[in-house]
Amino acid sequence: MSTTTSKRPRPTTLECQSHLSSVDDALYVIGGKWKLRVIVALRENGGIRFNELQRALKGISARVLSNELKELELNGFVKRTVHANQFPVVVEYYPTEYCNTLSDVIWALSEWGKTHKKKITAKK
Repeated sequence: MSTTTSKRPRPTTLECQSHLSSVDDALYVIGGKWKLRVIVALRENGGIRFNELQRALKGISARVLSNELKELELNGFVKRTVHANQFPVVVEYYPTEYCNTLSDVIWALSEWGKTHKKKITAKK
């Protein structure tokens, strides 16, 4: 593992393997181009219909969004609500309470992204 500004002691090989395994698990669930974007859009908008969500996520195809929502629902981040009493049937997607457990992760990634962008653009 690389040296950072934190005061954490250097991990042992076993600890490093455990950390890598945990990171693999996390990336399996929230990795990829769209999952965190979908989560952020849902958290910003609350209940949102499929087409509205697709418009909010410029560039995502309907097929990819559908697959991402299914995977996020399977992992407990999204709740799908069908309003069958309406015509046409309305389907809305909501972030779950479990989705809120990613707040610190999203914040940390955002802050790191800002810092990284400044570093890279300063080199030009």
